[in-house]
Amino acid sequence: MARQPVGGVAVWAHTGRGLHLDAAMRERVLSAWRAAMPAPALIVAGCGVPTGSASLPSDARMLTDEVIRRTVAMATAARSGGADALLVHPPGQLATLPGASRRVLALHDALAEVGLPLVAFLLYQRASGLEYDDPLLDELLALPHVAGVKLATLDSVMRFQKVASHMAANHPDRLLITGEDRFLGYSLMIGARCALIGMGAARTSMQHALVRAAVTNDSGALVRLTRACDAFAAATFVEPMEGYIRRMLWALAEDGVIPEDACHDPAGPPLDGDDRARVVSAMRALDGIA
Repeated sequence: MARQPVGGVAVWAHTGRGLHLDAAMRERVLSAWRAAMPAPALIVAGCGVPTGSASLPSDARMLTDEVIRRTVAMATAARSGGADALLVHPPGQLATLPGASRRVLALHDALAEVGLPLVAFLLYQRASGLEYDDPLLDELLALPHVAGVKLATLDSVMRFQKVASHMAANHPDRLLITGEDRFLGYSLMIGARCALIGMGAARTSMQHALVRAAVTNDSGALVRLTRACDAFAAATFVEPMEGYIRRMLWALAEDGVIPEDACHDPAGPPLDGDDRARVVSAMRALDGIA
């Protein structure tokens, strides 16, 4: 990845199963990436409540305080390991509590003490357990240490359109980062200024070329590469959606980037040989592009 045309990488995020890793493994992962990709490459580290940590209290106030404490602890470890910015996992544990938006805002506010810029993460409900509404997003983007938002709606083009338009009018100094693997090209055309996508783990140069085509208004390349990236996403980001991580591992193995025995995703759903065949077929059709 250090030889790919990228501005940086994300660690401890959803694609890397960051919340499923224990503290020692997270440290090892971050250390490896920081060594392989020194500055000026940026490392954005996910922070949240690890799934394997101790059970959470049931009292609303105590639960909120504990979610904040554990998220700040993970963020502090990221800073100590050399991360440049934080991607804040939506705190789904707070979704059913009274005043959930106020609690989410308090979490992001508390992260100011870590001293790194934040990227808020508006992630669709099924994956996050807590999809931020527009008023909450406004409040998050008003925090001085929030640099922008990663938007990953999965299939809601209308929501992306609305947020992009609203940010252009009301938060022009904040960064709109697309996480929309299934409509990457279009999301760049209507306001996203960069991409942080799981699909970028493989065939990275193809996707970089698409981002560059959008930024430079190269319409011919934009159309051609949008078609290519859409075809790749259509083979990898499909139901069961949590299977996309193993599909990306298969893609990397197919290109010889990782060994076959590194294609295991213990947190993902079972997939069959037909699923892998579709990934391989899509990749072969894209050979030579970008």
